[in-house]
Amino acid sequence: MTKAKEGARPRLSKADRRAQLLNVAREMIRTDGADALTLGALAERAGITKPVVYEHFGDRSGLLAALYRQFDDRQRASLDAALARARPDAEGVVAVVASSYLDCARAEGVEMAGVVAALNGTPVLARMRQESVSSYVERCRSALIAVVGADHVEPIALEAAVASADALAGAVLASRIDENAAQDTLTRILLAAVTP
Repeated sequence: MTKAKEGARPRLSKADRRAQLLNVAREMIRTDGADALTLGALAERAGITKPVVYEHFGDRSGLLAALYRQFDDRQRASLDAALARARPDAEGVVAVVASSYLDCARAEGVEMAGVVAALNGTPVLARMRQESVSSYVERCRSALIAVVGADHVEPIALEAAVASADALAGAVLASRIDENAAQDTLTRILLAAVTP
């Protein structure tokens, strides 16, 4: 076995390289915008060859999908953790849903807004986004049904609330609304999805 040359960068595992590329891609979106994110630019910024990036993501849509899946996984984990500590009533559930949604959006930053906008540009990625929203709505619906019963939860109203949550999160990130005001507004919108 030969020793690595002194000063040479260690070779990353496939999983570590993928994580590095996703982090660099997020940084690129944050500094340059989503339109500047190409696989060639990502390879250059990461200091590797283009074939390595293509091997991980296939194409730009694959890269955007991977970024979105990463966001979706974090959002799901945030929601699950929030629901685990929610008071067992409608107000308690909607309060933690609103809080976790906005907290996650803030943590993900403006780069995720760029990814979401790009996702809506192609049918496959738009479908992926819709499946994610549907899954999120179903998690919220199940949590609310557990405390108020199925007859008192309006699924389409919850879907509208998630669309409102996206708009409010964007307004928070753009500093057009205070996060507390956004959370209060989203809580009221979510409560409207629960009928007496």
